[in-house]
Amino acid sequence: MPELKMRMPPTFATVEEERLHRKQRLAAAFRMFSKCGFDEGVAGHITARDPELTDHFWVNPFGMHFGHIRVSDLLLVNHHGEVVEGEHPVNQAAFAIHSQVHAARPDVVAAAHAHSVYGKTWSTLGRLLDPITQDVCAFYGDHALFDDYTGVVLDVEEGKRLAHALGESKAVILRNHGLLTVGHSVDEAAWWFITMDRSCQAQLMAEAAGKPVLIDADQAALTATQVGSSVAGWFSFQPLYDRIVREQPDLLD
Repeated sequence: MPELKMRMPPTFATVEEERLHRKQRLAAAFRMFSKCGFDEGVAGHITARDPELTDHFWVNPFGMHFGHIRVSDLLLVNHHGEVVEGEHPVNQAAFAIHSQVHAARPDVVAAAHAHSVYGKTWSTLGRLLDPITQDVCAFYGDHALFDDYTGVVLDVEEGKRLAHALGESKAVILRNHGLLTVGHSVDEAAWWFITMDRSCQAQLMAEAAGKPVLIDADQAALTATQVGSSVAGWFSFQPLYDRIVREQPDLLD
């Protein structure tokens, strides 16, 4: 019998190696978000904490299309919101939100936010997602609601409120705004966003057709342990990474 090889999150010999890995995953996540239709003008951002300068994060340039972002385009931003590496300005909303999420959650490597159609549509209802499918059980008991809207988030104090609402969860629904997900890797944060947006789509469609049957609490909790772990989130992104790099290898430039 052949020896079966299971992909697992990588380890790194140097901080430079880990930094490049995070940046490559970040550029790939933007390309996948573009492919999923999550771009909306200049809105949206994904960040990755720098492995050495842990109060700095890598982020997309303000005004650059998700579908064009390469590793070399990414910005390094410090805790004051200053671009310390890169040639473009940073989205002030990205700094206001992500700086506070990263500060409040030292366990978080990456955070993703975009104005995806189904996520922002579901957010207008001011409700958490129900356990109506196997996939959405990844968020069972592990997502929150920021039940307020005060305009574009440009103030770090508003970012702090958002981070407080997120708490220890992997995701938060921002009422009248959209979704935000976090992870212990870029891969994980990106996957949670993709599957959460699809879960919003599924519940919107199900409720339009009738009254969905909920998965009972015990089974939803069990399923959450099967599909909602950090490793499960990381692993689910790997086929998407392989696909987008094969289709668009220039993202690694």
